[in-house]
Order: sequence, then C-alpha cells, then structure tokens
Amino acid sequence: MKIWIKRTLIGLFGATLLVGGLAACGQHHHGWRGAQVSAEDAAKWRERLLERAGKELQLDEAQKLKLGVVFDKMREQRNALVGSTTNPRAELRALVDGERFDKARAQALVDEKTHAIRAGSPGTIDALADFYDSLKPEQQAKLREFMDKRGRGGWRS
Repeated sequence: MKIWIKRTLIGLFGATLLVGGLAACGQHHHGWRGAQVSAEDAAKWRERLLERAGKELQLDEAQKLKLGVVFDKMREQRNALVGSTTNPRAELRALVDGERFDKARAQALVDEKTHAIRAGSPGTIDALADFYDSLKPEQQAKLREFMDKRGRGGWRS
C-alpha cells in the first residue's frame, strides 16, 4: 500500500475518533458521561457484542478471538481519549469560564487527544485489518450490509 494512502487512512481514522470522542463529551448516552467505564461493565459489553456478532456473522473461534482483540484495542483507544478526567463537560466548560475563550487549554486538549489517537491507532488498525482479513467473503459482505443498514437499525430488519 502506498504510504500516502496509509497516512490518509490513519488520518481519517484518527479524525473520526477525535470527533467522536469530542461529541461523546457533549452528550449523555445510556448512563455513560464520558468517564472511564469499569472493567466489569466493559467485559459485559464485550461478551454481549462478541455473542451477537458471532451469531450474526457465524464466526469461528479464531475469528471471535480476533474480534475480541479489536474490542480490546478500541476500549484502550477510548480510555486513552477520555484520559484521566472524570468530568469532560466541566473540562470543556472551563474553556469558556472567563471573559475570553481559553485557546491555549483548548489546543492542549486537542494535542492530548491527537497524541492518544496517534499512539493507539496503529494497533487498532492492525487488529481491525487482522479481523476483517480473516472473514470469508460472505461474512465480509454481511458486515458491509450491516454497516450500510447501521443508520437504519443495523441487523434489526
């Protein structure tokens, strides 16, 4: 793969994670307020997703293991994006607490999140590629179908 294509893909992936991370800071979703998810909750979520994806895509054990690595890498990436903050809204709110927008702190937040994305993206991309490449063509087609339907309810036809 040409280096510029690889860099573009990594940049797009990183930008997507950054935008998603910042968007998540601004909204409430099923009890999560942007803080670190407990290991117990993450394990439950992981098992539920592995079970559902395994059933829908008819994954074998090796594929399930690779998908588990993807989930683990994505959780690591998410935790790195959240960082050590317990209240990301307050962190964002602090940018506008004074008379002037705190550009230096905003840039520091972006730099921190960008570093987290750059540091974790290669491992996450490798795990995603390893999983996807292990799928049979019909499983890949089903995954693409799921992604196409995702905005309309996923596999719930």
